[in-house]
Amino acid sequence: MIVTVTLNAAIDRTLTVPNFQRGQRHRASAGITSAGGKGINVARALKTLGVPVVATGLVGGQTGLRIIESLAAEAILNDFVRIEGESRTSTAVVDPTGGTHTEIYEWGPAVRREELELLLEKLHYLSQGAELVVFAGSLPRDVADDFYAEAIHDLARRHVLAALDCEGEPMRLGVEAEPFLVSPNQREAEGLVGQEFHDDEDFRLALDRIAELGARNVLVSNESGCVALLREERSVRRLRAVAPGIEPVSSVGSGDVLLAAFVAARSHGRTHEESLRAAVAAATASTLEVGAARFDARQAGRLQAGVEVSELQPVAESAV
Repeated sequence: MIVTVTLNAAIDRTLTVPNFQRGQRHRASAGITSAGGKGINVARALKTLGVPVVATGLVGGQTGLRIIESLAAEAILNDFVRIEGESRTSTAVVDPTGGTHTEIYEWGPAVRREELELLLEKLHYLSQGAELVVFAGSLPRDVADDFYAEAIHDLARRHVLAALDCEGEPMRLGVEAEPFLVSPNQREAEGLVGQEFHDDEDFRLALDRIAELGARNVLVSNESGCVALLREERSVRRLRAVAPGIEPVSSVGSGDVLLAAFVAARSHGRTHEESLRAAVAAATASTLEVGAARFDARQAGRLQAGVEVSELQPVAESAV
C-alpha cells in the first residue's frame, strides 16, 4: 500500500475555453470538478494503475466535505483530518485552440498546531502498513517550511520510505532529510540548485547536486519527458526518457501522474528503464484528457513503445 499526503487539498475546477483571452467574456465548452491537490492527484493516478493507495491530509469546511464526497465517488480510499479552516478551490482554464492552460489558486486554510499533530498521529498509524509515503504539494499558511523534512525524518526512524514533490524552501529542507525519491519539475529543480538548465551537462550537474543534498533518487520532469538519477545497490544511473510526439490537450497534473506511474512500476519490480518508460507514457496519456491526473491506463500502455530511454551522457563524452 502507498499513502499520499495532501496538506493543501482543494476542489479543482477545470474549464475548457476555446480561444481564451484575458479581459474578455467567455463561455466554457466543458467543465470538470473533482478533488485535487498534488497528493490527491497522485492517489488518483495510482488507483488508475491498480495500486492500493490511501489518501490523507487536511480538509475543512464545506469545501472539505465536497473533497471527501468527490473522493468517495471515485472510490479512492481516504482518511483525512478535519480542520476548522476552509479548504481552497482551484480553477484551471484550458484553451485547446491555443494549447495553453491558466491556473488560479486560492490561498487555502490557516492550520493550527493541534490539527497538524492530529495529522502526524494519523500518518504514524497509516504508514505502519505502507511501502511508501508520498508528500506532495504546497503547505498551507502557518505550517512551518520544515514540516515535510520532519515527517520524512520520523518515517525514516521507522524504516518507511518517503517521496517528495513540492517546491521552494519546503523542497530544499525536505531533500536534506534524505527521502527515497524527489520529483520536481524543471522549474522547481532550477530553483533548488540555483541555475537554469540549457543542455545535458546542466541536467547531469543538477541531478548530482540534488542527490548530494540528500535525495537517493531524483526525477525531473520537463517538456520532453524527464531526466533521472536512480540508484540500485551500489550503482548510479543517469537516464533521459523522451515522450512520443503527440498533440496535448492539457498538461495539468501530468507531473503527478509521472511520479505515480514510476512508483507503481517500481513497486511491481520493474527495471529503471521500464519504470521510466511507464512513467513518461502515463504522463503523456494524461495530457490527452482534461482534468488533473486523469488518463486511460490502456492508452498509457500503448504509448510505452514510443518512449525513448537512454543514458544521459556528459557533453564531453557524447561529442566523441
